[in-house]
Amino acid sequence: MRRREFITLVSSAAAWPIAARAQQAAMPVIGLLHPTSLEGFEENLRGFRQGLKEAGYVEGENVAIEFRWADNQLDRLPGLAADLVRRRVAVIVTASPPAAFAAKQASATIPIVFGMAQDPVNLGLVANLARPGDNLTGVNFLLTELTAKRLELLRQLVHDAKRVAVLVNPAQAKNTENTLRELETAAQATGLQIQIFNVRTSRDIDATFADFDRAHFDALFVGSGTLFTARRVQLTQWAAHHRIPASYAGREFPEAGGLMSYGSNTTDAFRQLGVYAGRILKGAKPADLPVVQSSKFELVINQQTARILGLTVPPSLLLIADEVID
Repeated sequence: MRRREFITLVSSAAAWPIAARAQQAAMPVIGLLHPTSLEGFEENLRGFRQGLKEAGYVEGENVAIEFRWADNQLDRLPGLAADLVRRRVAVIVTASPPAAFAAKQASATIPIVFGMAQDPVNLGLVANLARPGDNLTGVNFLLTELTAKRLELLRQLVHDAKRVAVLVNPAQAKNTENTLRELETAAQATGLQIQIFNVRTSRDIDATFADFDRAHFDALFVGSGTLFTARRVQLTQWAAHHRIPASYAGREFPEAGGLMSYGSNTTDAFRQLGVYAGRILKGAKPADLPVVQSSKFELVINQQTARILGLTVPPSLLLIADEVID
């Protein structure tokens, strides 16, 4: 081999790692800000990655994801959001209103794609659904809006119910306010008596269920929100201990042994978040992307739990259930 060819070959080989590093450095980074932890989020994360793939992005190939988990400590969200801004991520994806507001406060320029269970216009997060404005857009899971339907389905399963205990988290003020307004209207229409219990922590949940020993309830309605999702095992075990039929907002609960759930298909909602994140990476502006309203809802019933509680699931419910866990 000639000396000049050898030098050229060696120089090219030496340049490969530099080129690879440059390509890696140029890879866009998505920051994912979540109020809880990876545990229980795996299926939604699968949906998010599927949405990215539909938009032309695969993690590790042409996009990177930086995860920031608050581990149920909401006061950590502003600092985690600021950290993503310092990281100069291309897009911030958030789950829950507290995470969305933390990201919005941290940056007025980095695109933010949010997922939440209530109306972002009512929260003051965006101007309107069709043209959100500023640097935010996302998906509304519509869990709050499904409150009356959830209560109706619970009544169909526990047809002789009279008194219903309701768990809500006052820390999520707007969500709680809207949920209770829907519940009270639906309860009046069906003749149900509801009693509200405010819980903010795991200890509050334990204390509330201890009260159930002194007060008899025919059923339990658990509000939506990250606190309850993160504590789903605790909630379903307490419900089983007290033999109280309970309705929840997501399929994670009957999968953990809860009786039934009705709500948006959050895996599909996070798929849409992935699609939007990918479109923004390609140059779309959040202000021009309408807020998506979830259109896929699912009823999940744990038949085994129903049998343990001595309940017979009506054929009408089995017919419309998207999944029956047996």
